[in-house]
Amino acid sequence: MRLPQRTPDVSAADVERVARRDFPPEQVQSVLSVLNEYGVEDWQREADRVRLAVLKLASRDLQQVKYWIGQAKMDYRDVLGPAEYPLYGKKWGRMDRLTEEEQKKIIDADWAQYEKWLEA
Repeated sequence: MRLPQRTPDVSAADVERVARRDFPPEQVQSVLSVLNEYGVEDWQREADRVRLAVLKLASRDLQQVKYWIGQAKMDYRDVLGPAEYPLYGKKWGRMDRLTEEEQKKIIDADWAQYEKWLEA
């Protein structure tokens, strides 16, 4: 049995704050413009959460923002997984073999790293 994972509750204000934190002032508008390419279609879910995941994966690189937004447009889960659940994603096929305690440690570690990044 796999344990449930937490999901962040984020807003557009979080996206803007992190973009301003991670990019030089002269790039912020370009970053926000690229991020806003996701969420325009009805099927593009959880726009703010996905945009934050893109910022995390982009590691302060505008070209990577463009890359990850492209990935999100194809399948947002390909962005959320590595951004929010990096350890869990690496163990995905083997999680059923782990004890609940081992699964909880992985889930808690993923949550802690995401919160630390978001609040940095």
